[in-house]
Amino acid sequence: MCGIIGYLGPKNAVDVILEGLSRLEYRGYDSAGLALVKDGAFTVRRAEGKLSKLRDKLAADPQHGNLGMGHTRWATHGRPSETNAHPHLAGDVAVVHNGIIENYLELKEELKAAGHNFSSETDTEIVSHLVEGLLGQGLDLEAAVRAALARIRGSYALVVLDRRRPDLLVGARKDSPLILGLGGNGQTKEFFLASDVPAFLSHTNKVVFLNDGDMVVIRGDAYAVTDIAGNPQERKVDAVSWSPAMAEKAGFTHFMQKEIFEQPRAITDTLTGRAKAGSSEVFLADLVQAEAELKAAKRLILLACGTSYHAGLVGKFLIEGLARVPTEVDLGSEFRYRDPLVGPGDVVVAISQSGETADTMAAVREAKAKGAKALTICNVVGSSLTRESAGVLYTHAGPEIGVASTKAFTTQLVALHMLALHLGRLRGVIDEKRALTLVDELVALPGLVQQCLEFEGQVKAVAEEFCQARDFLYLGRGLCYPIALEGALKLKEISYIHAEGYPAGEMKHGPIALIDDKMPVVVLANNNDVLEKVLSNMQEVRARGGRLIAVTEHDNAAACSLADAVMPVPSAPPLLAPVLLTIPLQLLAYHVAVLRGTDVDQPRNLAKSVTVE
Repeated sequence: MCGIIGYLGPKNAVDVILEGLSRLEYRGYDSAGLALVKDGAFTVRRAEGKLSKLRDKLAADPQHGNLGMGHTRWATHGRPSETNAHPHLAGDVAVVHNGIIENYLELKEELKAAGHNFSSETDTEIVSHLVEGLLGQGLDLEAAVRAALARIRGSYALVVLDRRRPDLLVGARKDSPLILGLGGNGQTKEFFLASDVPAFLSHTNKVVFLNDGDMVVIRGDAYAVTDIAGNPQERKVDAVSWSPAMAEKAGFTHFMQKEIFEQPRAITDTLTGRAKAGSSEVFLADLVQAEAELKAAKRLILLACGTSYHAGLVGKFLIEGLARVPTEVDLGSEFRYRDPLVGPGDVVVAISQSGETADTMAAVREAKAKGAKALTICNVVGSSLTRESAGVLYTHAGPEIGVASTKAFTTQLVALHMLALHLGRLRGVIDEKRALTLVDELVALPGLVQQCLEFEGQVKAVAEEFCQARDFLYLGRGLCYPIALEGALKLKEISYIHAEGYPAGEMKHGPIALIDDKMPVVVLANNNDVLEKVLSNMQEVRARGGRLIAVTEHDNAAACSLADAVMPVPSAPPLLAPVLLTIPLQLLAYHVAVLRGTDVDQPRNLAKSVTVE
């Protein structure tokens, strides 16, 4: 859940590495470092804290070289410190690593007994010592890395250097992403190894997505991909369509703000080629291979973590309502630890922005091992979950740099909506007339989201009024309850204000005790078949002096009259409400965070892609 960038080529590796690490800051980190190979020696610089501290060290003592690697670390083993920052060295070997080495204590004791001395608290350092020890037995770097990997249990994306080999770059992956980038021209070649494409996208869009168990060895101007045993593996070269400009702020103050405003475009991209006005079908080409299983499924199980879990909760309503298929939603981090009742006839759908979420991946593997079919809803082409699934529904949201998910979430909701529609048609539950209406409504969604964004000024005014509150309560019913959870999560993530999402009907069963004139209560009160119930809940809050913020249609007089403040949304069919109600909640969290002066794009303690358990 950190950033890796390795480079071999004609450019100054320091410049490439620092630029690459800056493109990976969205992943979350607490320290940074780099290592260069030049004249048979390592130059290593590390710093605790932001990347700017590493830049300052290198500005004070400039370095140059054509081979190097860098890393941004998010602490798992050992506190954030310069000593624990990567790269880690042992003799002639330097290593950067994402993931967790599960048997590191066992290996560390063995290496200590053999005379190795350790300087950090990390699990990663044992890899450098393990490889160094194998080099001492007469193996070359490639063979030593292979032998070391055979001893390691756990997850890893590794890049390894030998200070005596200025033309050699070695990488390997298991359960953690590592991507090869191919740059240069016909005469001069350059190579990149990174944990995510944006790290090198300004240099090349040609990529090789490595599979679990792959190892890549780059020598001079050529590369080879093998498995850990050394057997050659064929991996195609892809061209990614993201431009470097897509990862820039484009005039917005923060990436999160930019990504909130990109949602009409992102949703359009998710729908393009799949749903069009005047059609009664949605076309999900990447799910064709799984249509028989979908049609016959006894049950769907949606597996996800964090924000994606909230999308899954909405998906349950949509799939059961439109396709009439029993649907469960489970947290990836909990699923496999209870010996789940899953097997043939079940279809599991993993939902993950990155496609690398370790808990979700483990849950999918558990379900597959018990005979279930696996599908994935994901934003990242070629990611690990997509390669382990029988079918994929890509959200096409584009790069999401802000740690707090925005457009990735709303495009997941749209993808789930399309899946529910497709499944309903496939199983004969939705007739053509109703399907025509549902598809037309869905195609109109980007325009409605654009209208939501035009109410930003009113949302900002609400943020100014309530930004000093210490606690928030978010209430919703039915389809809106998961959005209450997501709204509370967004506020917690970036403003550090305590917030809870709750089913509105459950308020009287506990949370009502918290309500007083210092407690803002955000109520999702759109026009639907439970509006009268929600209005009753609003009356209960008013009776106890609570401060009501209504998220509702601007012409919903009943809800507006009860509220102290209103964040309006346009009128829309109830099934589209989850997407539309999300927009003001994202904007509220964003503006509250800005007013409180927190780090919006990189909130403390969080990482974008959680690739460890």
